[in-house]
Amino acid sequence: MLDLVIRDAEVVDGSGGPSYRADVGIEGGRITAVVQEAAAAGCLRPVARRVLDAEGLVLSPGFIDMHAHSDLALLRDPDHSAKAAQGVTLEVIGQDGLSYAPVDERTLAEVRRAITGWNGNGDDIDFTWRSVGEYLDRLDHGFDGEGIAVNAAYLIPQGTVRMLAVGWEDREATPQELDRMRELVAEGMREGAVGMSSGLTYTPGMYAKDAELTELCRVVAAYDGYYCPHHRSYGAGALDAYREMVDLTREAGCPLHLAHATMNFGVNKGRGADLLTLLDEALADGADISLDTYPYTPGCTTLVAMLPSWASEGGPEAILARLKDDETAGRIRHHMEVVGADGCHGVPIEWDTIEISGVTDPALADYVGRTVQQSADARDEAPWTTARRLLLDDGLGSTILQHVGHEENVRAIMRHRVHTGGSDGILRGDKPHPRAYGTFPQYLGRYVRELGVLGLEECVAHLTSRPAARLRLSDRGLVREGYKADLVLFDPATVAAGSTFENPRVLPTGIPYVLIDGRFVIEDGRRTDVLAGRAVRGTPA
Repeated sequence: MLDLVIRDAEVVDGSGGPSYRADVGIEGGRITAVVQEAAAAGCLRPVARRVLDAEGLVLSPGFIDMHAHSDLALLRDPDHSAKAAQGVTLEVIGQDGLSYAPVDERTLAEVRRAITGWNGNGDDIDFTWRSVGEYLDRLDHGFDGEGIAVNAAYLIPQGTVRMLAVGWEDREATPQELDRMRELVAEGMREGAVGMSSGLTYTPGMYAKDAELTELCRVVAAYDGYYCPHHRSYGAGALDAYREMVDLTREAGCPLHLAHATMNFGVNKGRGADLLTLLDEALADGADISLDTYPYTPGCTTLVAMLPSWASEGGPEAILARLKDDETAGRIRHHMEVVGADGCHGVPIEWDTIEISGVTDPALADYVGRTVQQSADARDEAPWTTARRLLLDDGLGSTILQHVGHEENVRAIMRHRVHTGGSDGILRGDKPHPRAYGTFPQYLGRYVRELGVLGLEECVAHLTSRPAARLRLSDRGLVREGYKADLVLFDPATVAAGSTFENPRVLPTGIPYVLIDGRFVIEDGRRTDVLAGRAVRGTPA
């Protein structure tokens, strides 16, 4: 007698192969039976304490969000329907080189301030951990020892590591500092991280030269992990920045996963194929590369991230001091509007593409939903004046949507054979990017059913088995006997993202059931009180 049988489902098993009709049995959190064409064959069907009729629904492995910013949300919100309702059963956090482990007292305060726009200031979180292992243990404990909403894997944030060993200075690490960074990365890998991330347009991680990054990647490779960089430019010089990461990781012998692999800004319109040619040549030469994207054109980050790196040296307090000084603020403006700041990917900023999506101070809510240019026009002032005031008044906590993407590039890149799905979803702010609530149903509804950019079986493989393979998870990402029962049931005729740019916190439709560890976290389209998520630790070689 099994715990559950899902009967007469159309199984899209994650392999990319054709779908098939089957009964799927679950016991003890694992798939124990996959009986194809059970009804038609008239064979003995699995028997269980509960039977779920899945007629008309597709059964697939749970979706893996390869680029998530739920580092504190998983500890703040036991419901976490933003991801659970999409069918996400595993998130990869610790992204873009900035997160909350490993830290000491100084760096914890600094990183909390630096990424307030991503995760809030953390005043509602009990920061009981300092090491990677302690953070993963905290995720396991979750809420009253019951766990968290969905599973989570962790990348060691290289910027935080540099913060610990070097600080916020724009300089090369000393041999002793490099040794400490190596040991911090090794320790994090031993404690269960799956790899290392970087944010090479964010301080202080961007101050690392290639030689330093290569040495850290050698450590990651020694523990069978992968490197996930937000590289140095997605605008001017984007192809060179991609090539830099390919060459660096090949020298280090480390697998490469390119975060939110887009080609943005006017200089890259129609150049998605150029990126794919670069990757195909490297793959043909034996490189181990994968990537993730979200199925939308705008990007999302913080307003302070647009500043030139020299203006961010020294950390948040130093940034605020520079912004308060008229002469220095004038230099910042010149770099942003004329030269093209490295924080804005080497492209002169276009204020009419920068939409404020969230503020920390509720008194500043009038900025939300407007571009900086629109707010400036309403005040009859220069956009830099508006942006500078907002940065100061909101303590650098404002988030933005950056409308600089190109649909043809989005479609070209998502078709590639090493592509996976990642939401890059920032859950904070009054008007977050809809990708936080809609990435995976957007793939299935818009890009599979409506546009036919991907076939259903191929798309599901992008969202399940491919990321599981990158994460070296031998028992996830496929509907197979013995695999974890992390599963999604969706209606291929109705599945769709409910979130929009106007109303971004609307949950999707057409995903009535989601299981983690064989337990329903979404049932009949509603969030249950089940907390089946745990930290998914790497298994170093």
